[in-house]
Parts: sequence; C-alpha cells; structure tokens
Amino acid sequence: MAGHTVTAYDLELTQLDLKVAEMGGLAEQLLGRAFEALERRDPARAAAAVAQDAIIDQIEHELQEEALLLVARRQPVANDLRHIMTVLKISGDLERIGDLAKNIAKRALAIANETHPKPLLTGLKHMTEHALGQLKDVLDAFATRDAEKAMQVWRADESIDAMYNSIFRELLTYMMEDPRNIGLCTHLLFGAKNIERIGDHTTNIAENIYYLVHGATPLEARPKADDTNSLLFKLNTGS
Repeated sequence: MAGHTVTAYDLELTQLDLKVAEMGGLAEQLLGRAFEALERRDPARAAAAVAQDAIIDQIEHELQEEALLLVARRQPVANDLRHIMTVLKISGDLERIGDLAKNIAKRALAIANETHPKPLLTGLKHMTEHALGQLKDVLDAFATRDAEKAMQVWRADESIDAMYNSIFRELLTYMMEDPRNIGLCTHLLFGAKNIERIGDHTTNIAENIYYLVHGATPLEARPKADDTNSLLFKLNTGS
C-alpha cells in the first residue's frame, strides 16, 4: 500500500509537468499563428489565435486547482514542494505569454485592411522566430531538468532586446518620415513590444528551471539590453 501511495504521488507530480508542457505547446502555436495573421493580414487566422488563448487560461486554472489539492493532500516538503511551486510560477509565465501572443493577434485584426511594405515586417519576423526558438528550448530544458540549457536561454534574452531596439528605431524613422505611417507603425511597435515581453517571461521560466534543479537563483546579473526608454527621453528633451 505504501508503494502504491508513492507511485500515485509521482503520477500526480508528473501530471503537473504534463500540463505545463501542454500550455507551452499551445503558447508556441499561438505566437506562431498570431504573427502569421499579422504577416498575411488574415483576420480569420487572427480571430482563431485570440480564441485559442482561452484554452491556455483554462489549463492554467486546472493546474492551479490540482497543485492546491496536491499540497493539501500530500503536504509536500523539500524538493517536492519546490517542484510544485516552480510549476505554478512557470504556468503563470506561460499564461502571460499566451496573453501577449493574443495581443499580437489583435494588432493583426486592427491592421488587416492596411497595406504595408514587406520590409517593415522582416525584423518582426526574425524577432518572432527567435522568441519561438527560445520558448521551445526553455520548455525542453524544463522537460529534461537541464539547468545549463535553461541558462543559455536566459543569457540569449539580450539578442531579443537588441532586435527590439533595432525595430523600434526603424519604425520610428518611418513615422517621422511620413505621418501617414503613424497608425500602422504604432500597432507594429506594440507587437514588437509584446514579443520583447515574451522574451522576458521566457527568461523567468529559465530562472525557475535553474532554481528547480539547484535550489538557488542564478548568480549572474540578469541580461537586459532594451534602451528604447533612453531614446524616447532624448527625443522628448531634444538632447
């Protein structure tokens, strides 16, 4: 009977991991579809992406319920408690990633009837591909408890920030050259910011994987290379 109880406990912990994996896969899919909707100006694809976010929210709710019941029933300590708390944190970041991807899909709906030069989306496409790659890698790192792979994702967040800085400057130039571009470029700017924030949440997940494996947070300073706020300050002050 004791062995059966332990086996059931292991299965309950595994079920939490499976829900994280399911949320992660849906978040990846949602981000990819949202950008495709933006690139193709496809309102149907955008609407489907917006609707898909509700599935991620539902799975997070189920995971939270299962985790709370598990804590009440098993009263976990040490590694098991760290496992449960980490899963809850990661699911929260995945839920936010879904929300941010949904916001990109909403931008696609807003500009569905506008034409835009293809080069305007080139940077955004590269940024999305990089964010998707990072998200896939961090989910793989969670599945295999690979703290070093998680740290590689953690360090690579700077490249997403650098892409965002470049896109920000490019879109700002388009707006300054022709005021008719302001509406479109504003939506694309918000889309780029959503992707940058997805990178931040992916970095959060990487930190939590490191904590799950080692029981401590990374000693390195968190990478950050977003300098758009300083650029806006210079523009506003004329310096």
